[in-house]
Amino acid sequence: MSGLIASRKRLLRVRHVQHNQAVGALIRARDEVSQIADNATRIARVREELFGGDGLTHGALLAARRELASRLERAGRQLDGALYDAERRADQRDAERIHANRDREIAERLKDKAHAAREARREARLAALPRYRRMQSRGPEE
Repeated sequence: MSGLIASRKRLLRVRHVQHNQAVGALIRARDEVSQIADNATRIARVREELFGGDGLTHGALLAARRELASRLERAGRQLDGALYDAERRADQRDAERIHANRDREIAERLKDKAHAAREARREARLAALPRYRRMQSRGPEE
């Protein structure tokens, strides 16, 4: 019976490590999402600030700003796609974390069940002993 308990404890340790790894992967995925979102907002802010200046502008400067604005617009669209992919990965990592947590809880219940079975077996063995042996095993009952 103690071999079963040792096996359950090993399984619980493995499930605990898997859960920790899943949580770490989820945190990294959420960080990636926030970084991409921050980059997208920064690009949008820079694009808006391009034409914010007043005063006279030369045609060459206006053309350069327009070219830069179109490049920033393309970069923003690419970041939107990357943000969508990163959010999907974060959702997938969250599902993996939930699955790992469920497996860890199952392993914990199995370990507790093995402990309870061992204790029940021990109590049954003690109850099967004659009274004078029980007193020797437990000590005098009061």
